[in-house]
Amino acid sequence: MKKMKKNFSIYMIFTVALFTSLPGFSHSNTKEINVEGLKIILKKTPKEVVTASLFIRGGVANITDAQQGIEPMALSLVLRGGTQSMDKNSFAEESDKLGTNFSSSASKDYCSMTMNCLTENWDKSWSMFTDAILHPGMNPNEFEVIKQQMLAGSKQQDANPDSYLRKLATQQIFEGTPYARVPNGIPETLEKLTIDDVKNYYSKLPGKKNCFLVVVGNVDEKDLIEKVRSSLTKLPEGKPSPKPIIAGVSKADVNIKDRAIATNYILGSLNGPKYFTADGPLFEFAMSILYDRYFVELRTKRSLSYAPAAFYNKSLIYSPTTQLYISTIDPKQSLQVMTDIINDVKKNGFTPKEVSDKKKGYLTNYYMTNEASSFQANTLGFCEASGNWRIFDEINNQVGKVQTEDLNRVFSKYMNAIAWTYLGKKDQVQESDFKQLAASGGKLPSSKVTHLKKD
Repeated sequence: MKKMKKNFSIYMIFTVALFTSLPGFSHSNTKEINVEGLKIILKKTPKEVVTASLFIRGGVANITDAQQGIEPMALSLVLRGGTQSMDKNSFAEESDKLGTNFSSSASKDYCSMTMNCLTENWDKSWSMFTDAILHPGMNPNEFEVIKQQMLAGSKQQDANPDSYLRKLATQQIFEGTPYARVPNGIPETLEKLTIDDVKNYYSKLPGKKNCFLVVVGNVDEKDLIEKVRSSLTKLPEGKPSPKPIIAGVSKADVNIKDRAIATNYILGSLNGPKYFTADGPLFEFAMSILYDRYFVELRTKRSLSYAPAAFYNKSLIYSPTTQLYISTIDPKQSLQVMTDIINDVKKNGFTPKEVSDKKKGYLTNYYMTNEASSFQANTLGFCEASGNWRIFDEINNQVGKVQTEDLNRVFSKYMNAIAWTYLGKKDQVQESDFKQLAASGGKLPSSKVTHLKKD
């Protein structure tokens, strides 16, 4: 491969961007502040909606197998159960009057509590938000409502083929690691959790060493510092969250789940680069082009599926995956075409025209996706949890410098062994249908096929 000059190499640019302070950052409207040990990421925008999110690192590494579901259950109760000075109903009525929304989420690597409010109601909304975090009411009736809602959602997931397929794939790839745990819980664990379990867990969860605050909106920096100093700095010091070492896809594999459904569901999982590396953003860009090829070939030309997909699951911070997805009535042909497309790219590469055309659409999608304050806060939080919030500002600045040679190199580097997961009619596939990719320097190991019991 022709060696690229350093000034034009996106690989080198990302390396520098991730580990040094670039001059371009001084012009960014995003700033990092430290207030008595609590990291704050403030992004100034002219919008009249302010988003404040408190992120807590760790995710499933913070819990045991028996505690699956406890983290989102705790955060929901904190924001929905009132405070020690304002009961649940009064808290809900006041937030409705202000037009302020409180929400929470949990993933495998971190969780968050979020407030969205109008700038004019920033003072009162912030007081309510931090009061809930520091002095939650933990209403027992609300706990029972949340528990039943989570139980119902967990049970419904197994009935949904797409959700169940993802669950099977996760178990297949991450068995024996923290990533095998389900953040939102499974029926067996959710049923046993009590309000005392949740209270005890939350009392030890947020601390300044494992939390960071993201604020996006038209907020005065000095005002924010004063507000944080009088509230969230009262969080305990806590301790840094564990950083698990997870291998991911270590071998070619096939897992077949026999289910009598009209359409067969297939998910191929491969390793991917960590997002906080020079390869991460490049690989995401490359996968967006592969997605287009899948759509054209599998849907438009061959009508094998309504919504085939190929994407980079960067949300798994410590072991990102590449996923190849299709739902189809013709699994044999689909599997062949899916691997043929990748082998063609590995052999011939992406074309300069594909790369040039994708840059325009990529940037448009980037800006549209991050238009709302809440999306910007969420993306900044993910980037910080991944390694550095500055990735957020740097990626769209460097898209124009992406080179075809760099994409081809990164794509071939990670597109290797596939762990296939199949949910559908077992008699429509054979072991030999689950293809592996062509590899330079040696032949991939044969797939190991596991036939699970029929539902």
